[in-house]
Amino acid sequence: MPRWKGLPADLDPSVRDLVARLRRLKDHSGLSLHQLAAKTGYSTSSWERYLGGRSLPPRVAVAALASVTGEDPVRLLALWEVAAEAWTSGRPAPTASDSDSAAEPTGTVHAGLTAPADLTEPAAEPSAGPARGRALPIALAAGVVLLVLAVSVAVVLAGRTGGDGDRAAAPPTSSAAAAAVSSPADPPSYTCRIQRVDGHWYAGLDRTRDAILADGRAGPEVAEVQCLLERAGYAPGDIDGIYGPLTERAVRRLQQDADLVVDGVVGPHTWGALRE
Repeated sequence: MPRWKGLPADLDPSVRDLVARLRRLKDHSGLSLHQLAAKTGYSTSSWERYLGGRSLPPRVAVAALASVTGEDPVRLLALWEVAAEAWTSGRPAPTASDSDSAAEPTGTVHAGLTAPADLTEPAAEPSAGPARGRALPIALAAGVVLLVLAVSVAVVLAGRTGGDGDRAAAPPTSSAAAAAVSSPADPPSYTCRIQRVDGHWYAGLDRTRDAILADGRAGPEVAEVQCLLERAGYAPGDIDGIYGPLTERAVRRLQQDADLVVDGVVGPHTWGALRE
């Protein structure tokens, strides 16, 4: 097992608990960082930051780690919720009186691996108003992310309006709206070719059995899930390769009927139920 370096002294206790739990799961699994990156879809450098306490892992990354290591995601995601709330409120800067918890030098890598120069921590801010200085960039970044998500959801919903029986696009309300929503290229089309090979079901789009898929993912592996859900009698909506609300709802129904953890995330256990 790797010898982990200490976490930042000013890290909130709830974030510290989450990172410690993720480190233990990674160690007990016997996976290297490269193997963990391959199984979860998040890069090695991302896991270095998450396990070093320098960046809060996304909710989907935590769920993916739980699925890969066989951990119950409910408890782990509960720890993440508490840690996320503490993280967004800003970590308090250490004072001069805290001689035993002084901040570590800029550029220290807490996961025990060398980080490139652009991933090192910035120098400590002046003692006057550090929490306020952190809160403003975080709030601005969160606002930009929410705006991008809102626009993406609006575009997807606009493309699906009318149901299966009516695929004609609704007339735009204005020429400006038509220019904003116009698509530069047709989306890829997928055809389900269901066949049973060596006792397992395949749809001819992807042969993976352990890829981690969740809301927001797209590609042929998602289309494979949609085809197999439709074969098993769980309607996933259009076979479009986009992991949206209808696909997640169908996955949850399958997980419930198969006595699996109902989290809407497709991992090795859910793939097993789909292939059987």
